[in-house]
Amino acid sequence: MNRITTLEKEIIKHKALYYQGRPEISDAEFDKLEIELKNLDPNNPTLNVVGTVSSASDKIKHDKKMLSLEKTYNPQDLISWMGSEEILSTMKLDGISCSLLYQDGELFLSKTRGDGSFGENITKKVMWISNVPKSITSKEKVEVRGELFCDENSFLKLSLEMQSLELEKPSSQRNIVAGLMGRKDNLELCRHLKFMAFDHISDERLKNEEEKFKILNANNFLTPEYEVHKSEKSILEVIERAREFMVHGDFQIDGVVFTYNNLSLQDELGETSHHPRYKMAFKFQGESKITTLKEILWAVSRNGILTPVGEVEPIELSGAMISRVTLHNYGVVAANNLKKGDEIEIIRSGEVIPKFLSVVKSSENMFKIPNTCPSCESKTEIIDIRLFCTNTECPGKNKEIILNFIQKIGIDDLSGKRLEDLINAKLVKTIPDLYRLNQEELLKIEKIKDKLSNKLIESIQKSKKTELITFLASLGISGGAYSKCEKVVRAGYDTMEKILALTVDELIKVESFAEKSASEFVNSIQEKKAMILELINLGFEFKVEETRSTKISGKKICITGALSEKRPVVEDKIREGGGIVVSSVSKNTDILVTNETDPSSSKFKKAQELKIQIISEEELFQLLK
Repeated sequence: MNRITTLEKEIIKHKALYYQGRPEISDAEFDKLEIELKNLDPNNPTLNVVGTVSSASDKIKHDKKMLSLEKTYNPQDLISWMGSEEILSTMKLDGISCSLLYQDGELFLSKTRGDGSFGENITKKVMWISNVPKSITSKEKVEVRGELFCDENSFLKLSLEMQSLELEKPSSQRNIVAGLMGRKDNLELCRHLKFMAFDHISDERLKNEEEKFKILNANNFLTPEYEVHKSEKSILEVIERAREFMVHGDFQIDGVVFTYNNLSLQDELGETSHHPRYKMAFKFQGESKITTLKEILWAVSRNGILTPVGEVEPIELSGAMISRVTLHNYGVVAANNLKKGDEIEIIRSGEVIPKFLSVVKSSENMFKIPNTCPSCESKTEIIDIRLFCTNTECPGKNKEIILNFIQKIGIDDLSGKRLEDLINAKLVKTIPDLYRLNQEELLKIEKIKDKLSNKLIESIQKSKKTELITFLASLGISGGAYSKCEKVVRAGYDTMEKILALTVDELIKVESFAEKSASEFVNSIQEKKAMILELINLGFEFKVEETRSTKISGKKICITGALSEKRPVVEDKIREGGGIVVSSVSKNTDILVTNETDPSSSKFKKAQELKIQIISEEELFQLLK
């Protein structure tokens, strides 16, 4: 009983500190306290306390409780929980939960989560946040829930502004959000924050979670990218992408949230007093410790960005001896005034390289940023939170571009060291140069003999026959990870000609692409167009998994309403039959598939107005034969 009492006090104390932006322990250490209490006393009411107590003077009751999430660190738990259901994933932002209420299309109230039942009125503060829509199309009462957060770019600007006002310098991206929500003055600082929406609550009858995000996007809310899963493979892939985002992303996340897509199932499962049964958060097991920063090392990436890595006093973290940590980018180094000798807190939460969290004690050494590139000694340039090498021909940058291509396209015999030798010998400056190499040139390189030169030439030439998806993923396209390239090709853009002609408006209709990511992808492709055409002239040939020739081949098809089979299954059948799945109805849509007998959806009405062919699921299957 004494241990239970101790745990109760510790949990309440650390929950309060967390929501005030002053955490004293890591998320993983807090989770251990909750797990221990749950094992000793499964029904202890302390486990159902959400957030911290709101100030009595400004408490506002939530129409529907804002609950916490059940969580797991084990992907297999998640897969078992999914069962045979379709689930939707979004990244789990590490910020402050917020509720926005609209009436007659206007924002009239904003509040924090508070204790889950009552939140604090933060309307005046939210009005400063530029990306919060102040009006929406619906005239009914609507509640939008999401997360207030501060990205890296905004954190640097906010940090500098607070110091100029002689306010205490913020300690981290997450803590500053809680700090600003608790302030009684300088409300204008809230303009550096952003809001990301993840839930839409109204009387509108919807069928799945995915529809909520489409409504939010249509009303100009920033939303996390979502993905619908039907297999273990895709769940593991999204967890791996989240792990990578934790290291390289421009805002903080601490996991992935998974939700049953079917809203009827959500209603059936309901909620406990602590969490909804239809949601599950996957979090990365982490451990943080304090060490000393010995040196900041800068290396140029394939994008020409100088990336800082911290060399630290070796320390054991999550079972590994750590001597290096990622410091993210110039913005993080500048905002935290990082320098040699600082005592810093670092964390390892599933990342290959641990990352910097905060400065514990600042040293008296001078803060320094390199004004020349460590690879070519050209001048550097600061753009927002990034430090760039100004030399477009920087050998360090070019090496990373070519090495990324080699690894993705599968030239197994060409290592980073051998590539460096080729670059130093001025035999290779660009990716196409690899395909112009001959045996005579290779033999001039020390340690490359007849047998190895033959093997290298053979391996390089063999890579010219490749899958289109693999080729795209190897180019280093902005936002062009393999999974994204696969979605583009599977959506019907299955030739290089179609890829090069792709527009932002077309790409937005492909699953997992929002306006920003679509724009980055298309612009990056156009920047690489000359190189792509050069590689084609050098003999590149692209393969795509063949589709069957059917009566829907080449046709753009949209689906609305419930189906007898899961929607992803039907979409795969359409793609296998040569059709192109689109998410909305436009003048370019060829067919709308629906089983509704008395359709009232906006897609159905629009298809009628545009005189687009409307067929049932059964009729679709007949066309696929």
